[in-house]
Amino acid sequence: MSIVATIMNSTTGQPIQKMTFGRMPKPWVTFHLENGERVTADRVNVGKPAPGKFVAPVEVWVTPKG
Repeated sequence: MSIVATIMNSTTGQPIQKMTFGRMPKPWVTFHLENGERVTADRVNVGKPAPGKFVAPVEVWVTPKG
């Protein structure tokens, strides 16, 4: 089951992009953004699913250099 996460900018609080992971990302995961920049997760937040839904929202917070 793949996990669709929203990549969030830690400095601005704005979403950067959506990304699909093969499994739940670890808090120290390193990956490349769409623009090719390599980032490491600052934290991973897993929210509560909406009433009647199964999928919980996942946010991966990163600090991009550029």
